[in-house]
Amino acid sequence: MTTEASLELAERVYSLVACAAGQSDVRAAVEANHDDNRWWPLSVSDWRVRMTVAGWSTRVSYAMIETYSDVVAQADALGWATLTAMDDNAVGALVRPLGLIASRIGYFRSLAGFVSGAEAAGTDLADMRAGNLVELLEAGIRGAGYKVAQCAALYACGYHCGIIPVDSGMVTRLAPFLGIPLGSGPAAHEQLRQTLESGTTAMADRYKDLAARLGYRVRIPDDTDPTWFVHLVLIYFKRLYLNHPGPRLCRLRPACDTFLDCGCLTS
Repeated sequence: MTTEASLELAERVYSLVACAAGQSDVRAAVEANHDDNRWWPLSVSDWRVRMTVAGWSTRVSYAMIETYSDVVAQADALGWATLTAMDDNAVGALVRPLGLIASRIGYFRSLAGFVSGAEAAGTDLADMRAGNLVELLEAGIRGAGYKVAQCAALYACGYHCGIIPVDSGMVTRLAPFLGIPLGSGPAAHEQLRQTLESGTTAMADRYKDLAARLGYRVRIPDDTDPTWFVHLVLIYFKRLYLNHPGPRLCRLRPACDTFLDCGCLTS
């Protein structure tokens, strides 16, 4: 993609974020999850447990957030040493409320082996750049893939580490809505992540000014790009407007090339 095309795409994403961030329902969801996320709470301090429960969040619907939060709290209370010493029956009992028991056990066992192998090799995963960690997790953990690797890296490294995790709905609904061309297969998650992150970095000050201008009650550290803010606005816009498109969403998309001017979101 040429530099000119990249800037045009970044402007298009910014226009959508600016419009979506002004919607009261999107704003409420972002403010409720920005400084302390319900899915990946700050109360979990061990980066290994964070990667565990981030992987377990896959295929969990938003309607199950309370059930998932209970599993996160239980895993955190047990701690990494206890979790890795548990047999499959015990781990299965822990994740049973989330379903897909075998796959969640398989992910956890693969993650534990990955962490153990990194420690034996003298690799400091806890101090690794988030983007590099995504690549290692995708390649080294069975059942991860880019989608899970992005989530695990973000939670392990912290909200403001520069990662914009991309779920399947962002690939299948958000990218076409924005007119972002993607390849096929799992690599599309990584392609969209890098596209969104580079655009956010290029317009970091504008996004911070947007949050301030709209009066968002969130804390964006001065020395970081607002990738976490952009991620939450996009993920909740996708969940609230694209998963079940309603009359407030412009029916001209994707033919329409603007957002603010044509009123793609009506108040």
